[in-house]
Amino acid sequence: MTLDFVEARGPDAVDYTRRHLRVGWSTLVLFVVLGAVLETLHGFKVGWYLDVGNETRRLMWTLAHAHGTLLALVHIAFALTVRVTPPADPRRRRLASMGLLLASLLLPGGFFLGGIVVHGGDPNLGILLVPIGAVLLVAAVLLTALDLGPRLPPG
Repeated sequence: MTLDFVEARGPDAVDYTRRHLRVGWSTLVLFVVLGAVLETLHGFKVGWYLDVGNETRRLMWTLAHAHGTLLALVHIAFALTVRVTPPADPRRRRLASMGLLLASLLLPGGFFLGGIVVHGGDPNLGILLVPIGAVLLVAAVLLTALDLGPRLPPG
């Protein structure tokens, strides 16, 4: 059994593919470096990061790293999806692209900001960006899945 992919040519497909590949690989570098920094702080037993009173910071930054890395890979998957499938609805694809871009800022950014200054074990107001980013991510994934739905054969 072979898979036949339809290469979705056209300026929109090329633009989306390049944009999301660029964002995906760039943010993957950023979050791999962040992970290395966090591992270094852990390895050198930096109290500002590891002390019991800083558990919230450690959790927030670990979540920022994990979500950022995952979203970088989602961008790459989205770019490849755009490349091989023509859109059922170009507006849906545009909204999915914008939602994914915004989610990639708000989700890991909210976790990271939430861990910069911790108040009595609670993250700061930056954490309020996380649910907005999560909704945008769910919407982008749903729109992408819907855009891949069943298509009637031509004719």
